[in-house]
Amino acid sequence: MEFSHELVVPNEDLPFKMFLFEGKDGGYFRDKHWHRSIEIFAVFEGSLDFYLNNEICPLHPGDFMLVNSNEIHSIASPVPNRTVVLQMPLKTFEDYYTGEQYIRFTHKNQRQDSEIMELIRKMFCAYEGKQCGYRLKVKSLYFQLLFLMVTEYRELNVTPDMLKKNKKLNRLSSITSYIRDHYTEDLSLELLAQIFGYTPAYLSRMFQKYAGINYKTYLQSVRLEEAYKELVNTDHTISQVALNNGFPNNKAFAREFRSKYGLLPSEYRRNRSHPQL
Repeated sequence: MEFSHELVVPNEDLPFKMFLFEGKDGGYFRDKHWHRSIEIFAVFEGSLDFYLNNEICPLHPGDFMLVNSNEIHSIASPVPNRTVVLQMPLKTFEDYYTGEQYIRFTHKNQRQDSEIMELIRKMFCAYEGKQCGYRLKVKSLYFQLLFLMVTEYRELNVTPDMLKKNKKLNRLSSITSYIRDHYTEDLSLELLAQIFGYTPAYLSRMFQKYAGINYKTYLQSVRLEEAYKELVNTDHTISQVALNNGFPNNKAFAREFRSKYGLLPSEYRRNRSHPQL
């Protein structure tokens, strides 16, 4: 399995990030990753397969998934969909922490679920329309959403193991952020451990225990994720894409890509360009 830490930056005109899911056209898979922010995936059309805690959670129109801080998850988007994603900075909830920089929300259905979906729908419509006063409208709906989250969805019972894992993933976040900034370089486990003041053995164990993956596989997953973006968004040659994203050659890139997507990069690009063929 591939995991990565994702840095979340709010919209410039809002105190949170809101956007249409990047897998809206279908044929998309987002590797397992985590971030400190709280995230909501709200499906209005189509469907998604959401993977959380090693369980698959199919989402259909009217369903949403609330993802906790540092909760490892992945998303499969095999068909076109219209999914609104909200990413809220953890600091938003600092007055309601149930542990040191920790808050957890339930994944169970609540009677307010339809109200949550309606708030998100109105928020996104107002944001897309950008009529006079839209920021005030969106923020007013946002605060209603936050109120429901902390009063109806917040879990008050957290275990020491939950807090410990959260702290370790916070520490790993700074390391994975560094990897994402330097993934095109020759970034060995030994070098990374030296930079962050760990022994290679300790850093390797930390990755395996708290992220569930070994370091080398993690680094390759980051490279493949970035290479995928370049493959589908540019007309660069396959060899250029491979070298630009830290793969030693075209063959190594093709092997990793086919292992994940079931097709060679050239076949995948051709199928996206000619979906009817």
